[in-house]
Amino acid sequence: MQKAKKISGIRKSNDSKKDHSFEKQFIEVSEIILSGRRKAYSSINTSLIETYWHVGRYIHQKISTAEWGEATVEQLVEFLAKTLPDFRGFNRRSLYRMKQFYEAYCIDEFVSALLTQITWTNHLLILSKVKPIEERRFYLENAHTQQWSSRELERQINGGLYERSLLQPKISSVLKNQYPAAENVFRDSYSLDFLGLPPVHFEADLRKGIVSSLKQFIIEFGRDFAFVGEEYRLQVGMKDFFIDLLFYHRELQCLVAFELKVDEFKPEYMGKLSFYLEALDRDLKKAHEKPSIGIILCKGKDSEIVEYALARTTSPAVIAEYTTKLPDKRLLQSKLHEFFDASVREMQAEYRSVADTD
Repeated sequence: MQKAKKISGIRKSNDSKKDHSFEKQFIEVSEIILSGRRKAYSSINTSLIETYWHVGRYIHQKISTAEWGEATVEQLVEFLAKTLPDFRGFNRRSLYRMKQFYEAYCIDEFVSALLTQITWTNHLLILSKVKPIEERRFYLENAHTQQWSSRELERQINGGLYERSLLQPKISSVLKNQYPAAENVFRDSYSLDFLGLPPVHFEADLRKGIVSSLKQFIIEFGRDFAFVGEEYRLQVGMKDFFIDLLFYHRELQCLVAFELKVDEFKPEYMGKLSFYLEALDRDLKKAHEKPSIGIILCKGKDSEIVEYALARTTSPAVIAEYTTKLPDKRLLQSKLHEFFDASVREMQAEYRSVADTD
């Protein structure tokens, strides 16, 4: 009896091992199915967008030549309802949206390749909330490359991401030289409204909030960021030091250390960050990786103090600020105008200087 139980146990154990050995293969099959589904969804979306484009173009051409009027469009809606009862979404409002969709991009070759890369819902959001063509291009491209959901796209539009992206990030000259693409990777300010932090909070609250909302944080900063650790320990000499957050950036191929500050930027913060970067490069950086980058993410900053602090540093560093709620777009636009005015004045002064020299 005991021998029979033992044999039965061995068989179960062997069956379990077999099940486990097939698990990897089963996962591969499931990936094939998911990949096929994604391709099917993508194909459906492409066909849908192309259909709406052609319908919009047809209506635009008929109305622009005065062959059709509003009454004709109403008749078209009734006709489609009778002849294609199973096809929904072709009411008067939807047809005019298709017309608007075609008119918005029909002369813009730049966006033609992007139109079928995002969903119709995202197209409607951009058309309804964004008017300037350059801004529309920006959100079309980012909705595609960053794979934004409609909810995230709306958040970024409401938060004035386009305006924030035009403000030059505060980065050191060393970072500019080592990473020419850095100005396109980092921004001057970031919105952390999704953390739900009160106006007054501590660094621990900020750090823990980011770690618990990593997906949203990475969407805000860019999908190339990969999380490495929280309060990452560095041992130098006989002492331990802790980096608030450590990430790896896939495009830049380097470690990125975050120092979190819940107050305004202070010059002494740069010394601590430089120390961390030196320790990372000596003790943690792999041979194929590039020099580490440091980001001081603070509640606010004085531009002149930041400029002085970055002028002499030998570290690849970024000084950015964060907000705990979506920024006011009008305030951002005003700040953007100030930035452009200052740039124009600087160019004019440089021109006068050259003219006087000649």
